Amino acid sequence: MEQALDTLLEQLRGSAELPPQASLYRLSALDVEAVARVRGVWPNWPVELRRRLVARLMELAEADFEVDFGALFRLGLEDEDGDVRATAIEGLWEDQDVRLVPLLATLLREDEVAAVREAAATSLGRFVLLGELGKIRPDPFTTAYETLLAACQDTDECPEVQRRALESLAYVGSETVASLIREAYGSPDERMQISAVFAMGRSADARWARQVQQELCSPSPELRYEAARACGEIQLSEAVPELEELADDADPEIQEAAMWALGQIGGDRALQVLEHYCGARDEAIRSAAQAALDELLFLHGDWSDLIAKVTGEAGW
Repeated sequence: MEQALDTLLEQLRGSAELPPQASLYRLSALDVEAVARVRGVWPNWPVELRRRLVARLMELAEADFEVDFGALFRLGLEDEDGDVRATAIEGLWEDQDVRLVPLLATLLREDEVAAVREAAATSLGRFVLLGELGKIRPDPFTTAYETLLAACQDTDECPEVQRRALESLAYVGSETVASLIREAYGSPDERMQISAVFAMGRSADARWARQVQQELCSPSPELRYEAARACGEIQLSEAVPELEELADDADPEIQEAAMWALGQIGGDRALQVLEHYCGARDEAIRSAAQAALDELLFLHGDWSDLIAKVTGEAGW
């Protein structure tokens, strides 16, 4: 294994191009000694190579949950290039190690590249959720929450970072966060409105029912999309008629969001709409409808019906 890793590192050192994809799997699940060897050569690789490498590793990690490039992404957090740092943060999207919290908090507070701060704000959101669920200690949760709150309230911070901070804070059901969502929703900046509606849905708080339902008819496709998703997260049954209309929206992404929401909400009418679209000509729409229907049956259906459906499809 050591020889294979050394061969790969030599290939990377001597070329501006990435080696074959199969070779990159040697960078998975590195031990401490292997990480030290990579760290020793990492700064000597051209910046374009480092950018392509972390981006490719992220693609591989998304496609195969058995690989673990976490050690490489952690090296990327220290890279002198902002693009590498931002992609490395995104690559750690599934990592729940609370030791990441102070690193991400520092990047959000101090990094000079807005894209890095934006990625850090998004990444800290999962630790806020874990804290709300009582799955991590209070200290890392407090660090994540307070750093995000400061970024969201910083009038000198760029809007994109403020947006991501708000979205990550939405898991917290406090009046402070509700006030920030309300303020963003009233902003003249449509991007802030979009994040506000996203946050309303993420909060799963019925207090936002009126605003979310109202945005289902927005002329903005992005607002309609986020509103549809939010209706599903809030399980807003009053919105089923509007979601039925959006299931026939001109934008395929909005159609899929509407059907996903119907699957979350459930009920007879939602069931009928999803069954109808399971017969659509468009394969993507059929697939989205079937996935939403399966979710509806799982969440709201009679278990005997679900078991019959599954066993029937399997030919049992």
